[in-house]
Amino acid sequence: MTEFREQDLTGARFELVSLREATFTQVYLNDARMHSVDLTGAQIRGASFNESRMRGVELVDVDIHGELQNVVVNGVDIAPLVDAELNRRMPERAKMRPDDSDGFREAWAILERLWEGTVARARQFPEAALHRSVDDEWSFIQTLRHLNFASAAWAGRMILSNPSPWHELDLPWDEAPGWDGIPWDREARPSLDEVLTVRRERQAMVRHVMESLTDQQLASEVTRTESGWPQVENFPLKECLRIVLNEEWEHRLYAERDLTALER
Repeated sequence: MTEFREQDLTGARFELVSLREATFTQVYLNDARMHSVDLTGAQIRGASFNESRMRGVELVDVDIHGELQNVVVNGVDIAPLVDAELNRRMPERAKMRPDDSDGFREAWAILERLWEGTVARARQFPEAALHRSVDDEWSFIQTLRHLNFASAAWAGRMILSNPSPWHELDLPWDEAPGWDGIPWDREARPSLDEVLTVRRERQAMVRHVMESLTDQQLASEVTRTESGWPQVENFPLKECLRIVLNEEWEHRLYAERDLTALER
């Protein structure tokens, strides 16, 4: 098996080449040109297709899950259609992008209530099952660890100005570059109760932010230049909280999906 590591193949040409079952990790295909390419059975995770153009493609039995904006298929922007259908199926989803402080408080109350039911469902499983990956995704406990990381990052660090709000069990996303001083032990196997102890602290932190939130504060921006992550300047505070809401909403859906798979 040929391996290519830390090589610059910019401008390389592949013709009549078989890359079946190849693995690509942190590979840059920006502005690549692909003609007569067979991607049957391909599995793509954590990818960016921004400004991609596809012509003469076949999409049959394809499952796509991601953020859709300005996605035009056969001349139709499908993003608003998908968004409307998801809101029809789950009316509470439409409340996850609030514009005022009352809306954020309502959204967070909804999430806490929904997660309470999801955790109660998870407790019906043997703890070993809650460490089990489904379809190469995070386990239930890893999902909770990631949400703890997200709350610490976007509420603890960005809004409450704690430069290092981390717990040793926090879990960044798999494609993260890694940072000094931020824990990242994907293989740790803490108990559900250990993770929920941190989880309750993080939920209380976000709840406190929401309870004291004002519309004037929502219109402000935050800057964090200390080493670590996030490290951004003049970032809308509203977007920090929207990221928290989105993480909580989407990952609960993943968790429910995977619990259903484990039941089978």
